[in-house]
Amino acid sequence: MKIRVRGSAMEIEGDPLQVELTSQILRQLYSLLEKGYPVYASDVDYAIRILSGDSRARLQDIFLDTIYISAHKRTITPKSIAQKAYIDAIRRYDIVFGIGPAGTGKTYLAMAMAVAELMKNNYARIILTRPAVEAGEKLGFLPGDLAEKVNPYLRPLYDALHDMVDFDRARKLVERGTIEVAPLAFMRGRTLNDSFVILDEAQNTTPEQMKMFLTRLGYGSKAVITGDATQIDLPAGKPSGLKEAARILKGVHGIRFITFTEKDVARHHLVQEIILAYEREESHASVKDLLEKT
Repeated sequence: MKIRVRGSAMEIEGDPLQVELTSQILRQLYSLLEKGYPVYASDVDYAIRILSGDSRARLQDIFLDTIYISAHKRTITPKSIAQKAYIDAIRRYDIVFGIGPAGTGKTYLAMAMAVAELMKNNYARIILTRPAVEAGEKLGFLPGDLAEKVNPYLRPLYDALHDMVDFDRARKLVERGTIEVAPLAFMRGRTLNDSFVILDEAQNTTPEQMKMFLTRLGYGSKAVITGDATQIDLPAGKPSGLKEAARILKGVHGIRFITFTEKDVARHHLVQEIILAYEREESHASVKDLLEKT
């Protein structure tokens, strides 16, 4: 395909389908610019992914859906069809599961939605939690008291929070208990009312922990559960609470499941290629194991 620019006009030559797709991408990106949206190089990449997958998609419906203005004055918006469906689900449903690979914005967008809702006084507090489970490590092996032991597991949640709210304001909100960051074990026995609750890394919950968490939800609360079912760090033979919840709760009215793929990765472009490479390797290994058994 060839693209020639002559003054304010652009000529596209090549395969008719590719020409139509390219024309549509350029027209929709130009429309975004007319509405004051700052189109970056990464947005062009997202636009190509979106319209290549669904030619009927409207970039304005996705990119102009502003969730929150971060502490760094960045406008946080969805960057894919799945991300748009995810934030729409969070607005509509009280329990939402976001399941997919790293880098797809599951936790980041949930955090942005939580902070935005808190600032509108729609919720009294935000609770951020995740299981204290990591590959090959146990809390008892780490130095320090309990708070020091669990802090490394909660660090990603603090990082995302500080990207949304400046450090001093975030510290004050945490000190007042308006925002709570705690390991999942600390949720046991509590009833969470008027709260926006995010459970991160849910693939590392046991079925018992997942049930415990879901039954903590009180009046006027919302829960978003995020995880990657391919990155389970539980001991061998231990079932994942996320996988079990997806099976048991799939048809429950009022609960929404959003699935992300490598197409929704919003990090460095190589992250998408890395995920695809690992999926190919895992698929090849599965076929090899099957052939060896037969």
